[in-house]
Amino acid sequence: YGLKGMAAYAEHAYNIGKEDSSIYSFVYEALSATLDDTLSVNDLVALTLKTGEYGVKTMALLDEANTSKYGNPEITSVNIGVRNNPAILISGHDLTDLEQLLEQTKGTGVDVYTHGEMLPAHYYPAFKKYENFVGNYGNAWWKQVGEFETFHGPILFTTNCIVPPKSDEVQKRIFTTGASGYPGCSHIIADEKGKKDFSELIAMAKTLSAPEEIETGSIVGGFAHNQVIALADKVVEAVKTGAIKKFFVMAGCDGRMKSREYYTEFAKSLPGDTVILTAGCAKFRYNKLGLGDIGGIPRVLDAGQCNDSYSLAVIALKLKEVFELEDINDLPIEFNIAWYEQKAVIVLLALLYLGVKNIHLGP
Repeated sequence: YGLKGMAAYAEHAYNIGKEDSSIYSFVYEALSATLDDTLSVNDLVALTLKTGEYGVKTMALLDEANTSKYGNPEITSVNIGVRNNPAILISGHDLTDLEQLLEQTKGTGVDVYTHGEMLPAHYYPAFKKYENFVGNYGNAWWKQVGEFETFHGPILFTTNCIVPPKSDEVQKRIFTTGASGYPGCSHIIADEKGKKDFSELIAMAKTLSAPEEIETGSIVGGFAHNQVIALADKVVEAVKTGAIKKFFVMAGCDGRMKSREYYTEFAKSLPGDTVILTAGCAKFRYNKLGLGDIGGIPRVLDAGQCNDSYSLAVIALKLKEVFELEDINDLPIEFNIAWYEQKAVIVLLALLYLGVKNIHLGP
């Protein structure tokens, strides 16, 4: 499962033009080891931790790919309401697909909204220049069945998290590209230069009504490692004065099960002198609760997509250095991770490789 998650992140980096051949070599080594019946339990545990080591390497590569092309994420207020224009909704993780869509829709009168794991795209400086890149629509992936009904426009999936649509009308509006696909939905393939033609979505959007408003207001994000380290003095001072007593890393994937309400209840019940560090779509369980701030530091710091859990690890390592601690586990940080699929698994293995202990794994 860790290898699957690593492969997904390596592909995202590859799509932006970044590769590391040592990652591919390790994938061969690990797959080959799964066929070796002579390996002991200790050998396999060591291999699992080595998978975590390469998970860190892969997420660092993807972080470098994203930030070198699109800039370091910045603190950003993202609109969650709508405008009265026809629109396209983009979901998944692939920022190169978003960039091409924004280039092709500018000046057309068609707005672009993010969905699910594409929300953190708003934090990157490169995308702020597009006037038709207007906000985020909806919540975590599992709520799409209802939210796609009210969106009205075409929906582009760039990676995983498609739920079978409940009507033919919605299915006709779903387009897929890259690694994603669904029976009966149009699939868009890149040409030999990597360019994708989204004209069919743009033409369809112009014939359909604007999205229905399902909520109003805004949410704040953009707290990846570069931004948080820029605020390090403020954060350290808040810890030293006791204004911030503890950080809770609540990252990972959301799910539709009723047991997932645990994360909302947990966030609500945390004392006002604690801060949540988050990444991945689990954040939709608590990022709209209005938990306030501590001396200007928001109580929910969103680093970005699931792969940006790497940022949370970098932040923790930086705090360890600033506080001159020997062990990362001596920091006032608790890990309460929402477990779901292979990307969450490689993030967990990465944390284990970094020596993080006493991790709580959710439902």
